[in-house]
Amino acid sequence: MPLYETVMQEKPPVVLDIGTAYTKLGFAAEAYPRKIIPTEFISSTNGESKNLFNYENLLEFYDQMVDFLQMIFFKYLLVSPKDRKVVIVENVYGQTVIRETLAKVLFRHYEVASVLYVPSHMIALSTLAVPNGVIVDMGYAETTVMPVFSGVQIMQAFQDQKYGGRDIHEVLKCLLLKEGIDSHLLTEEVLEDIKVRTCFITKLSRAHAYAEKNPPQAPPDVLSPIADKAIITIPGHVREEAFEIFFEENNDRDSLPHLILKAILGCPLDVRRILCENIFVVGGSSMVMGLLPRLKEELQYLVANDKEYQKRLHGDISFKFHKCLGRANIAAWLGASLCASPDLVNYRSLTKEAYMRFERVPDWICLDDNRVNG
Repeated sequence: MPLYETVMQEKPPVVLDIGTAYTKLGFAAEAYPRKIIPTEFISSTNGESKNLFNYENLLEFYDQMVDFLQMIFFKYLLVSPKDRKVVIVENVYGQTVIRETLAKVLFRHYEVASVLYVPSHMIALSTLAVPNGVIVDMGYAETTVMPVFSGVQIMQAFQDQKYGGRDIHEVLKCLLLKEGIDSHLLTEEVLEDIKVRTCFITKLSRAHAYAEKNPPQAPPDVLSPIADKAIITIPGHVREEAFEIFFEENNDRDSLPHLILKAILGCPLDVRRILCENIFVVGGSSMVMGLLPRLKEELQYLVANDKEYQKRLHGDISFKFHKCLGRANIAAWLGASLCASPDLVNYRSLTKEAYMRFERVPDWICLDDNRVNG
């Protein structure tokens, strides 16, 4: 974006991807967000979710949203939000109270011109310019799987589980405490740094050896400095085992490979093979080294050895993965940035005049809203 704006130039929309742990912010038509900052809301204070339907909590959440958006507009983007168009990436199954509060803050407090909500899974797939795919979003608080065919989300096949980056931190902390490392050194920032810099996902054969209590030779230990406080040793088996929570087998069959197969099997028969060949993994937790090879091994193993999957997935099935256009943690933001064209924003956005008239945000689950919007 140029440093000056003339009267004839249209201001580019602001694009926000507000996640549980981090928020990506920037302008439309840019290749990367201007900034990635920690998300600070009442719903994630101390890692515990609070009841936002409580009046006092809702008022506190509103005030926190005002402060958070003020920091975004005036500290990082350096623009006035008044009469500015905003594009927001959201989970299609996100809480209505959050999107309503966000719209109230933007329209009433900051007087933006319009707000456009875009679904995170479908907008991430748009970066590949393909109409079909299974989008696996591995976030901080949860992992979700959404099949998309011909540009339409197959809602009844949606799958999700409450494991993500936060659970990796808990596993890492537990393993490191067993190694005798002081707990006061293992803050969230330190655990995030250890996870990103040292951990990886091992092969399926080595994972089976660990499960059978016959561990193979561990990878090398590494040293991890903690600011100016200390240097701790990360054992090789900790580096290798931290991410196994995504692949743990249990009676509920809710590991990541099972989630993907359940989502595919929840779709019509004639689209399953196409979806198997178009798997797109995004999210911050998906950036760990070795994820895609291990995930392909797991899927092929389940299809070859599980009778239920053999029965429902006919013939030889091959699983293929797409590579992200940029980094996996900004795929949804990038899709919103690329798709925030003037035509789309002007046609699909909720304008300030419409919001002031109805005092609510139209929702896809409400038949009245669908009828009004055609």
